[in-house]
Amino acid sequence: MPKISKRKKALASFVEKGKTYSLKDAIRILKRAPAVKFDQSVEVNLKMDVDPKQTDQMVRGTVPLPHGTGKQIRVACFCKEDRQEGAKKAGADLVGGTDLVERVKKGEMNFDVAVSTPNMMKEVASLGRILGPKGLMPNPKAGTVTEDVAKAIEEVKKGRVEFKMDKQADIHLAIGKLSFEESALAENFLSFYKGLLKARPSQTKGTYVRNISLSSTMGPGVRLDLSTLQREVS
Repeated sequence: MPKISKRKKALASFVEKGKTYSLKDAIRILKRAPAVKFDQSVEVNLKMDVDPKQTDQMVRGTVPLPHGTGKQIRVACFCKEDRQEGAKKAGADLVGGTDLVERVKKGEMNFDVAVSTPNMMKEVASLGRILGPKGLMPNPKAGTVTEDVAKAIEEVKKGRVEFKMDKQADIHLAIGKLSFEESALAENFLSFYKGLLKARPSQTKGTYVRNISLSSTMGPGVRLDLSTLQREVS
């Protein structure tokens, strides 16, 4: 039988098996867990109670995190020459048209979000096999295919994030760093959760979120009490 490390034993002592916690208590547990040598990310993990095989039940959306994620986001912008100067001023790290498409094909992938004008999407579509598996393909529903690329870039840089349900009906999203103030993590979480509720497909009936937890990179997973969450956002 494998030995349980001291760290795992210590982490297990912070969370009572089968118990759910309020948002404030969950954040405090993550903060009190044994420290590591880097600033851990705080992630929200959800199991949705919808059928991921039904395209009309896909859950996805974008939300602004008021305190950002704590990560410097690199943005690539695919646009014609008339929009390129504005994209650069808005903070895009990579800007170009056909030339940028070719650079990506050759392996230039040092960006976290891609935005595009509609008139570039025919060429950007050729990057589907490269960008798609990494979740980087621009999409109108995510606000990353738009005429106003400068505005989209600014919003992403300020903390707008995209969430999307996967094939297992799960959603995973980083909402900040463990070094953030407790209130900042709570505000980021509630901003996401409100956006998630607004993104509920009209075809879904009954339960929407099956369970939800918070975790840090090297810390415990803490299940949240859905009833107290509902009171906080209502």
